[in-house]
Amino acid sequence: MGTLRGYDKRIMVTGGAGFLGSHLCERLLADGHDVLCVDNYFTGSRHNIAHLLNNTRFEAMRHDVTFPLYVEVDEIYNLACPASPVHYQFDPVQTTKTSVHGAINVLGLAKRLGARILQASTSEVYGDPTVHPQPEEYWGNVNPIGPRACYDEGKRCAETLFFDYHRQHGLPIKVVRIFNTYGPRMHPNDGRVVSNFIMQALKGEPITIYGEGQQTRAFCYVDDLIEGFVRFMGTPEQHTGPLNLGNPGEFTMLELAEKVIRLTGTSSKIVHKPLPQDDPKQRRPDIAKAKSLLGWEPKVPLDDGLERTIAYFRSRFL
Repeated sequence: MGTLRGYDKRIMVTGGAGFLGSHLCERLLADGHDVLCVDNYFTGSRHNIAHLLNNTRFEAMRHDVTFPLYVEVDEIYNLACPASPVHYQFDPVQTTKTSVHGAINVLGLAKRLGARILQASTSEVYGDPTVHPQPEEYWGNVNPIGPRACYDEGKRCAETLFFDYHRQHGLPIKVVRIFNTYGPRMHPNDGRVVSNFIMQALKGEPITIYGEGQQTRAFCYVDDLIEGFVRFMGTPEQHTGPLNLGNPGEFTMLELAEKVIRLTGTSSKIVHKPLPQDDPKQRRPDIAKAKSLLGWEPKVPLDDGLERTIAYFRSRFL
């Protein structure tokens, strides 16, 4: 199926009312495309897309991707899946279904339409890595029966399905592995470290660190990530990925907590709790491929991104 009007396309974003999805919808509209946002609002929010509803190029559809979907589009970004431990462990069977059945359904749609399709995979496919930083060639170290497996293994299976559709049916696919991303429209209760720290700081509550706080993460601001999505989708068909997208700047949890305390001006104190099961000790992307292929690397420094995120949380939740 060709593009409908030459330069612009009709693009479907599953999980389009979520944190990343809403920013992607916004970007695609700004680029002149028609956007179909598909979401079941389990973790997504109408508030995230409320400012887009009056745009005649934007359409919102309530739908769960574990059921087939029959629409006409030129491209698909598959972002549907709860992405924080609090949400994906709430109903782990449904989480696996969303990744696996969801992938089967959107891939079937893409095959029927001949549409290019991008899968939002995750750095969680690397598990608790024994290789650092993590290159795309690393196969990972995942506990297949642990409490995080519904997400980790669901996403790994989705990648399998994408590459099998590519090999078996010649489907034009793109697979990105997203490392920790933060910014406005994060869910305040998603249990992820940036939103946790900011909400605790703004409420003057103790800031919770698990273990000694020496485990590391790399934090990418949402605008940088979306830029990587769009650039990768525009590459020639032979570039399928998987492609790491994230910020290679590595910070300990203790460093992040201290930054949030300083930027919010809170009087909150840091408290330590035991480490959760299978919590990775370190996570940092090797982004050499993204730099080489896309000319992409994150631009927004952590302090700047945190300031924007804190401002959003202040205005929205306090």
